[in-house]
Amino acid sequence: MNEKEKQERNQQYNQYIKQVTPTHNLAANMCRAFIIGGIICVIGQAIMNYCKSLGMDKDTQGAWTSLILVLAAVVLTGFNIYPSLVKFGGAGALVPITGFANSVAAPAIEYKKEGQVFGIGCKIFTIAGPVILYGIFTSWVLGLLYYILRVIGVI
Repeated sequence: MNEKEKQERNQQYNQYIKQVTPTHNLAANMCRAFIIGGIICVIGQAIMNYCKSLGMDKDTQGAWTSLILVLAAVVLTGFNIYPSLVKFGGAGALVPITGFANSVAAPAIEYKKEGQVFGIGCKIFTIAGPVILYGIFTSWVLGLLYYILRVIGVI
């Protein structure tokens, strides 16, 4: 292959890459994330307000709100609706507690055909595992830092 053929092949390849690479609009992505995240928060606030109208204390309201949002996310994941929300809303759908519920339910649904132990049992935390690991590690580091600052009298 001579030099001219290599350049032509590289040019064709670069054109192909340009065609298949998706373009992203940051402003539109942020707007969609804000809308989806906002809707999830409004639903959560509506659940809190309803629980308050039933006479529940603040801790119980929060617990019921979390449980209902997690249940809704798992059910929507099961019906393959939540992944569509994630595709549209991005971080707006992934960051709240509903996104965490989706990250646990999706692998369980995907790998259920491999059985209870080697499918669901082994794969259920493939997405959520790193979140749990680094969340616990970060809270440990911050707790240690807080303790040190308290001991030396800064806080």
